[in-house]
Amino acid sequence: MPHLDIADGESLYYEYAAPGAAGKTFVFVNALTGNAQMWQAVIGPALREAGFGTLVYNFRGQAESRTAPTTRPTPVQIVDDLVRLCREIAPPKPILVGLSIGGLFAAQAFAKGVPAAGLVLINTLRKPTERLAWINQAMAHGVKAGGFRLIMELSLPMLVNPDKLAEMRSTVQTGEPYAPIDPSDGGYRLMVESTATDWDFPWQSLTPPVLLTVGAHDRVFYVADDVNELAARIPNATRVDFADAGHLIPAERPEAFTKALLDFGAGI
Repeated sequence: MPHLDIADGESLYYEYAAPGAAGKTFVFVNALTGNAQMWQAVIGPALREAGFGTLVYNFRGQAESRTAPTTRPTPVQIVDDLVRLCREIAPPKPILVGLSIGGLFAAQAFAKGVPAAGLVLINTLRKPTERLAWINQAMAHGVKAGGFRLIMELSLPMLVNPDKLAEMRSTVQTGEPYAPIDPSDGGYRLMVESTATDWDFPWQSLTPPVLLTVGAHDRVFYVADDVNELAARIPNATRVDFADAGHLIPAERPEAFTKALLDFGAGI
């Protein structure tokens, strides 16, 4: 499996396919609880068939990537790792695609010099409010007390559409007792460090074309007035609202989301 070595015992797992006739590369940036395989199930193959390249990877702390137990996977480190990955792989004409906080990381990577031909922000736009700080801290506390299954069981009804909720019921609502998570768990460390994320990003500085996708079933992070205000700051933004999806649009509506990517990629 390909890894980008960063330090002794630390590396990023990635999968890269160079572009064909389309000449552009979609670079996918996970959410904190995501992984590269979500992008590869339907979306990646369809993009490659249309001549686009794809680059998927996992953060330090996520599946298959390696991190030292003493490393703090801070938001700044995550962005620096993305910048380094793009510099080392040098995907032609990268289009950065970020889910949730991954969209913020993509925007911050552009600000640090990644030459993005475009950006796709999936349920990303949010203000640094007391409400957001409360949610982020509460999720970290929940994972500490009962693992990721606990916060999934509590939050999924407010995050995804009914179809996805029914699909996930058997793997989440198992009835098994919850247990505190190992403090050294990479995913938990990502959650803890994420509470220091700086959401006060200058969205008006995103000069490339930007595709904004919003899922109406997201009742946790989607605040309509905030999204509308922040979206209006982006100079060259196109917005696609998914009335039948929530926070995890690529997993809930992969075919429709793929079409949105193909249309966006062809138009820039």
